[in-house]
Amino acid sequence: MTDNLSSRETAVAGLDRTSHARIMSGIAAAVADVAEKVENLVLGEDGKPLSKGALKKLEKEKEKAKKQQERDAKMAAEKAAREAASPDYSTERYGKLPMNCSQERTGRVRVKIVDLSEKNIDETVLLSARVQNSRPTGSKKCFITLRQGTVTAQAVLTVDETTISKHMQKFAAGISVESLVLVQAKIVKALQKVASCTIQDVELQIEQIHVISAAARLPFTLEDATRPESEFEKDPTLVRVKLDTRLDHRPIDLRTVTNQAIFRMQHGICILFREFLEKNDFVEIHTPKLLGVASEGGANVFKVEYFKEQAFLAQSPQFYKQMMITSDFGKVFEIGPVFRAENSQTHRHMTEYVSLDMEMAFEEHYHEVLDVFDGLFVHLLKGLKERYAKEIEVVRRQLPFEDFEILDKSLRLEYPEAVKMLRDAGVEFGDFDDLSTEQERILGKLVKEKYHTDFYMLDKFPLAVRPFYTMPDPSRPGYSNSYDFFMRGEEILSGAQRVHDAEYLQERAESSVPPIDPATIQPYLDAFKYGAPPHAGGGIGLERVLMLFLGLGNIRRTSLFPRDPHRLGP
Repeated sequence: MTDNLSSRETAVAGLDRTSHARIMSGIAAAVADVAEKVENLVLGEDGKPLSKGALKKLEKEKEKAKKQQERDAKMAAEKAAREAASPDYSTERYGKLPMNCSQERTGRVRVKIVDLSEKNIDETVLLSARVQNSRPTGSKKCFITLRQGTVTAQAVLTVDETTISKHMQKFAAGISVESLVLVQAKIVKALQKVASCTIQDVELQIEQIHVISAAARLPFTLEDATRPESEFEKDPTLVRVKLDTRLDHRPIDLRTVTNQAIFRMQHGICILFREFLEKNDFVEIHTPKLLGVASEGGANVFKVEYFKEQAFLAQSPQFYKQMMITSDFGKVFEIGPVFRAENSQTHRHMTEYVSLDMEMAFEEHYHEVLDVFDGLFVHLLKGLKERYAKEIEVVRRQLPFEDFEILDKSLRLEYPEAVKMLRDAGVEFGDFDDLSTEQERILGKLVKEKYHTDFYMLDKFPLAVRPFYTMPDPSRPGYSNSYDFFMRGEEILSGAQRVHDAEYLQERAESSVPPIDPATIQPYLDAFKYGAPPHAGGGIGLERVLMLFLGLGNIRRTSLFPRDPHRLGP
C-alpha cells in the first residue's frame, strides 16, 4: 500500500515538473518574441513606431545606401588594382625617413629658400622645410608650398614615365600640413609670378621628397591664424583664431609668418640695445633674480620657498645696477626677466617680462644720462625700421598699423608743460597729479599732433609719485629729477637720478609713504657708505616697446610664453 502511494506521488511530481518546464519554455519563447519585435521596432522622430509606409521608405533608403557603398568599394578596389598594376619606379625617391638618431653625417649642403633666385635656374638643390599646404591637380601633378620661417616657395611634382610615378604623386599629395620634409629639386623659372609665395620668380621642380617628421592634425590651421584683418571685414563668417587659443597652443602659433617676424624683431631690439651701449663703453652685467629681502619696499613681490627660508623674485635689477656703479663700473646694462606680483588685467601688464636696464655715473647733471638715452632710442627705433623692413611688412599684411614716427633728436618735455597741454585740451589735472593710463593716451595724441613724433621723454615728475631712491629737484620743491619715456602715448621706461648719499637715502626710505624699514634694505644702503658717484638710469619693457612700435594692442602678442594673473602655461 505504501509502495503504491509512493509511485503515484512520484508520477504526479514528474507530471508537475514536465508541466512547469512547458510553461517556462512558453514564457521564454514569448519573451524572445517580444524582444525581437522590440529590437526590430523603428521609432520616428516623435518617439512613436513608424507606419508601414514609412518603414518601406526607410528600407529603400537603406538599400540605396548599401548599393552606393558597394559601388564605392568596387571603384576603390578597381583603383587600387590599377595602381598595383602600374609600376612604381620611384620607390627610392619618396617615403618617410627613419628617425634621426644622428646615424650618419653626409655633409650634403642644404640651401635656404630665401637665397633662391633666377641665378639658381637649372641647379639641383637640397633643402628641408615645412609643408604649408599641398594641392594635387588631377593624378599627375601636385603643388606644394614649402616654408622656412617667414619665407615660402612653390614646389611642383609632375608624374612622368621614368622617374616620378603616380605612387609618388599620391604620397606627396597625402603629406599632412606642417610636416617637415627633405626635398631635392631642380630650380626652374616660374611661368608667371607666384603671388602666393615670397619667392615669386622661380619654383622648385621636385625630384625627391621624404618626410622627416609627420605632423598630426593641428588645433587650428596656420591659414586661419595668419588671415589679414581686412578679410574678416569682407567675410565675417571666416574662422578667427582667438588669442587664448593661440596662447594655449603657442608652439603652433609661433610658426605663423607674422609671429616669426615679430620675434625676429624682438631679437633685433636686444641687438640694437646691446650694440649701442657697447659702443658707448657700457659693461653688460647679470644680477640675481632670487633675493633675500624684497626690493623696493616689498610691494607687489612674489614670495618663494628657499630651503628653510623665504626668498623673493626680483622686481628689477635696480639695486644691483646701483651697486655696480658704487663698484666703479661706471656704465652698466642688463637684459633679463623681472617679476611683478600685480593683479593687473590690462593689455600692457604681465607678471613676468624682459627688462632692458641701463645705469651710468655722470659728471655734472643727470641730463647727461638723458642724452645717452636719446641716442639709444633713436638708434633702436630707426634701426628697427631700416634693418627689419621685411619683417615689418610681414606683420603689416596681417595686422595693419601706422608707421612709427620718430625725430632725429628726441622730444623732451617737462611735467608742467604736459600738465598745460592736458588742461588746454579740457582735461582736469592738478600740478602734482600722477598720469592715468587714459591721460597718457590723450597726452600722446596731443604730442603727435603738435610735434609729429610717436616717441618722447617726459622729465621732472612730481616727487610724491616716485620711489624713495629718486633725487628731488633742488630748485623746484615738489618735483624730482625723474623721467618717463612714451611710445604712442604709453609709458615704456621709468627712470631717475638716484640718491647716492647713504644718510639721505636712509632718510628718504624712512619718510616714504608707507615708511620702509632700513633693516629690510640694509645691504643696499651699505653700498653707498663708502663713496658713490652721482648716477641715473632706467628700465625699458622689451615686450611693451615692440607691442607699441607695431601697434599690436596686446602685450601678450610680443611675449613668447606670456605670464599674467590667469596664465602660467605652457
